[in-house]
Amino acid sequence: MFRLHEGGIRKEEIVEFLKALKDHLKQPLLVIRDGLKAHRSRLVREYLDSLEGHLQIAFLPPYAPDLNPVEYLWAWLKRHALANYCPANLSGLHITARNKLKSAQKRTSIIAACWKHATLW
Repeated sequence: MFRLHEGGIRKEEIVEFLKALKDHLKQPLLVIRDGLKAHRSRLVREYLDSLEGHLQIAFLPPYAPDLNPVEYLWAWLKRHALANYCPANLSGLHITARNKLKSAQKRTSIIAACWKHATLW
């Protein structure tokens, strides 16, 4: 699952995403996160503590983009799905990027390749 946001991600948006993830999957889940300060905020920790283990969190080592499968997904998006795409405005880019990411969700080979490149598979 993914969400696109303009600007930086805030702790409130992280909690909203985790709530949506929990509601959508309805099963225990391990979430792997990078060291973004908002990921480690008190609000996020309190929300996770309230779930009594339904969502488990693992952090990537500090500055380890090569271990982050999302970095490989963004690279695929920029180099393949959106290569040579020139939107008329930010809204057009948002719509097209969202559609391409939704398409990638259905193509398990792309998602698996991102995990394999990150050596987390």
